[in-house]
Amino acid sequence: MKRSGWRWRVISVLLTVASAANAATRPQYGGTLRVAMRASPSSLDPAEISEAIGGRNVTALIFDRLVTTGADGRVQGALAESWEISPADQRVQIRLRPNVKFHDGSPLTAEAAAASLRKGNPGWTVTPAGDLVIIEPGVSADELLQVLALPRNAIAKRDSGNNISGTGPFRVADWQAGKKLTLAANEDYWAGRPFLDQIEIEMGRSFRDQMNALESGRAQLVEVAPEQVRRLGAPRYEVLQSSPVELVALRFAGDAASVQQKNVRDALRFSLERHSMHTVLLQGAGQASASLLPLWMSGYAFVFPTEADLARARQLRDQVPGAPSLMIGYDNNDPMARLLAERIALNAKDAGLWVQLNAEGEELRLLRIPLASSNPRTALESLNRQLGLPAIAGKSQSIEDLFSAEQTALASGRVIPLFHLPLAYACAASVRDWAVAPDGSLSLVNAWLKSQQP
Repeated sequence: MKRSGWRWRVISVLLTVASAANAATRPQYGGTLRVAMRASPSSLDPAEISEAIGGRNVTALIFDRLVTTGADGRVQGALAESWEISPADQRVQIRLRPNVKFHDGSPLTAEAAAASLRKGNPGWTVTPAGDLVIIEPGVSADELLQVLALPRNAIAKRDSGNNISGTGPFRVADWQAGKKLTLAANEDYWAGRPFLDQIEIEMGRSFRDQMNALESGRAQLVEVAPEQVRRLGAPRYEVLQSSPVELVALRFAGDAASVQQKNVRDALRFSLERHSMHTVLLQGAGQASASLLPLWMSGYAFVFPTEADLARARQLRDQVPGAPSLMIGYDNNDPMARLLAERIALNAKDAGLWVQLNAEGEELRLLRIPLASSNPRTALESLNRQLGLPAIAGKSQSIEDLFSAEQTALASGRVIPLFHLPLAYACAASVRDWAVAPDGSLSLVNAWLKSQQP
């Protein structure tokens, strides 16, 4: 009997421990998540906000899109319950999800969705018909669906007083443009109320300021410079990274105006020691690259050589009389940008080129551009638009045609790709079930805060 009683006490203790462990991992409602970010948008309107990842993360919390793309780049429904494509492939008919409300309490209608799409795409013909939205954009249906999945095409309701309302998991509780945003849970969210009560976002914070805020407890979720991820090493933080989705590149203000100018640009391109910069300055983060699209997305990036060829660089430099000089600009708020610009200037000097640094310079500028989509064609089209490169000809989604389009874009001599970097985030251990998509987007709709009480 004594042995039996002892066994029951052991079983009771084990069941109690198991129950406590299960409760500790079960999502809990409530609490405020404190976030810090570098971006400082002056508007919350998805049609106006920057394509930078910070702006995307903000709009995803407030607004929904008709469709989204998964990690594989395929389209899936969101506010769109279903869609039909016309035989001519130039017209898409979208059926809206029923019983969806804007944050102001008004229902999502085809009229409201059509008005939102027209604001961001004035060249489209968008017509409401009952619970249907009919779009005739003059491009292929596949291309249209990918464009609809971009954050700038999130559905927003705008009134005459410049007030804006979304249908997303959180509504705006307080907004101090470019400084601070407070979001409250949308109790009537069509996909289910989020676990968090609020999210407070501090904007315009440098990587250093964000890390200080995380360590002091003033923030629970921050962005991390990719080159700092290996050094973080704090066991009390969870660090997640995206695929390499941020292009670091040199962009000239225009096309080469002469053969000599083209030789100078090619000399600079051949002088660059990408792998040295990648290993030392970037601490191995991401990938050295000479292509616009990253390898994981295109499959062909390795075809573009990334090795320096100093002999070829000097040969091209010698074909240009005088002492060619360039002025390189960069983001003065990004310490890594300055370090890269300095190393680029040293590489150029070895080739006989004179490169000076001027943060405000526009003739030649070091840029960091996040890819707009995980779909290769959509991402390349967005990059070409932002870099002033030729548009992609035709409608094909094939990798062969994308490769040809990249070759054409790079042949212009306007851009020199350098690296593809991941986007990284660090989070306190109390934050659970947050995620980072391959394109770098944060997912907080299912995030919750673990109670600190025993």
